[in-house]
Amino acid sequence: MSSARKRIGDLLVEAGVITEVQLQQALVQQRETRTKLGDVLISSGYITQQQFIEALEFQLGIPHVQLYRQKIDPKIIQLIPQKLADQHCVMPIRMDGNKLMLAMADPLDYFAIDEVRIATGLRVEPVIASKDELVRAITRYYGLQDTIEQISQNLQLKDLDEEHAIQDEDSPVVKTVNQIIVQAVQLGASDIHLDPQDGSFRIRYRVDGVMRTERTLPTNMHAIIAARIKIMANLNVAERRLPQDGRVELDIDFRKVDVRISTLPTIHGEKIVIRVLDLGSSLADISRLAFSERNEEIFRKSIEMAHGVVLITGPTGSGKSTTLYSSLAHLNRDDVNIITVEDPVEYQLEGINQVHVNPHTGLTFARGLRAILRQDPNIIMVGEIRDTETAEISIRAAMTGHLVLSTLHTNNAVNSITRLIDMGVEPFLVSSSVHCIVAQRLVRRVCGHCSQPYTPIDKELEMLAEHGFKTDRLYKGVGCAECGRTGYKGRLAIHEVLVIDNGLRSMIIDKRSDNEYYEHALRQGMVPIMQDGLQKAVEGLTTITEVFRVLGHGD
Repeated sequence: MSSARKRIGDLLVEAGVITEVQLQQALVQQRETRTKLGDVLISSGYITQQQFIEALEFQLGIPHVQLYRQKIDPKIIQLIPQKLADQHCVMPIRMDGNKLMLAMADPLDYFAIDEVRIATGLRVEPVIASKDELVRAITRYYGLQDTIEQISQNLQLKDLDEEHAIQDEDSPVVKTVNQIIVQAVQLGASDIHLDPQDGSFRIRYRVDGVMRTERTLPTNMHAIIAARIKIMANLNVAERRLPQDGRVELDIDFRKVDVRISTLPTIHGEKIVIRVLDLGSSLADISRLAFSERNEEIFRKSIEMAHGVVLITGPTGSGKSTTLYSSLAHLNRDDVNIITVEDPVEYQLEGINQVHVNPHTGLTFARGLRAILRQDPNIIMVGEIRDTETAEISIRAAMTGHLVLSTLHTNNAVNSITRLIDMGVEPFLVSSSVHCIVAQRLVRRVCGHCSQPYTPIDKELEMLAEHGFKTDRLYKGVGCAECGRTGYKGRLAIHEVLVIDNGLRSMIIDKRSDNEYYEHALRQGMVPIMQDGLQKAVEGLTTITEVFRVLGHGD
């Protein structure tokens, strides 16, 4: 290894995987975020995790292992403390004499190798494993098991001081809750569900929009874990008959994470849902929001206009906030004043004035919006148009020379027109102020590590033909360690972009039906969201099954 002491970035440039410019940009971001260079390169989209592993394997001659195929002796795990494994993302695999095989995401992390050598007294032989697989393995082999067993024993022996257990940072209950949240962040989960059942207690994560059960615990552990979560969010521990909501900001792996907690009484106890928002996550450039070429061009022109309303629509969890924030990041310049009013502030953007709605103090969307208009803004972002007052103020702000970006909860783009009118906004105000409406959903992306082509079956060919597509090849993930053997990794958006042209403005003033709006939009070239999704399936980005799972057969 001593002969190979090169920087990981230099190796990747030599291998032609990244350019020198990309390396320098990543190094700047690495210094700002204090994360590993490989993680920065992957999160920035310069390389995939598989490219990273293959380049290191080829350049260094270090073998790559798939941890899910390894049988690891629990005694080997005990050689390295969990703190060390977490800190450096390493995993002991097996021992041969005085030699320890160590799986690492970064085999050039000599500091980590030295720490493991000192801690174990063994000679370390590194092998390469993906970071995602290492995180899962560390969680599985170290993870929650020790603390869960401690809680279970204490409950059986009736040797558990509840007040101490839910407040002392060193207690197994506190450690268990912390590990549940940390694991969710590491897996990229958006929500954690703690579900009390008849005779059991499930912990489930929503990853890439799909729920999965992580583990099932004894039902007697539910009350103490629920109490700890309530303490974190300053909720009433004694109140178990009424729903409660709270939030707390945590530091996890040098990142700010906003945790929103909701409790709901059920017949088996309180169901708790924890929404996880990574406040430090980097925003995607508009070019990486998965817009088609046509839709991206329309959207860019719309948000770069001096005034008017641009709406993003879709159900909860459809990526509306990401699209909004990416738009703000694109528009953020020294010569414009951008102010937002949000509930909650999900991403903190430097140079933008962000206002957090607080109904308890009387700071509603409408009141905040009125105050913003006295702050000489160029661009206003309203987190969500929920009521008539907010809608009217937003519309009138657009008509007085401001660009307004906001969201609505509607099924498709044309529904938003009727929704605004139903809220009490005059049709002539809608027609003269709204420029563009984007409807979107999120579908799971085919795993880039195990994607394989296949010949479509007759049913898939019929579905494609019904929407004007013809192909003899589609793609699906066969399942691997990188995607947890699901065949999917990550998500991308599918869109429907509606432009309010002169013909549509006249129809809005006449209060025509949604069907008439829709037919007119199709004649003007709008691509329905179903077609956009199927196009991305044909391109191998997602699957037909996934598109129909998200949209159903009616959109």
